[in-house]
Amino acid sequence: MTPAERMRAYRRRKHAAGYKVVSKWQPAGADNQATYSDHRVLDARSLAMHCRISRKIDQNTELLERARRNLRRWSETVSEPLPEYIKEWQEILDQPWPDIAVFITSFSDEAVRLRQSSPFAGVLTPRERKQIYDAFRT
Repeated sequence: MTPAERMRAYRRRKHAAGYKVVSKWQPAGADNQATYSDHRVLDARSLAMHCRISRKIDQNTELLERARRNLRRWSETVSEPLPEYIKEWQEILDQPWPDIAVFITSFSDEAVRLRQSSPFAGVLTPRERKQIYDAFRT
């Protein structure tokens, strides 16, 4: 399944379970004012960004080189030993693109954790990033 197909299947399952589609996150509470950072919202926003990144790279696999360049730059600027997340991303980016796409759009704990230090900066345009941030504004 492509990332888009997986996302559509996920949405169908959520709809069948009674969840409704929302285009903007609204925190629960009487005054709808978030007084803390909700990690679920941040994780969902990160997943949405990586789904968009995956679609863009599917259309132009040369964009994958930006992530590899970012990772090389990180490796050169940190002192030894390399942080574990850099090693993990190096292993992931050494795989074929379809495997990378599956990973960056997965719901696994490892994918959620590594999306917090994503090397895919620069793949999305500022406008694309703003659209996603606006959709997940709390």
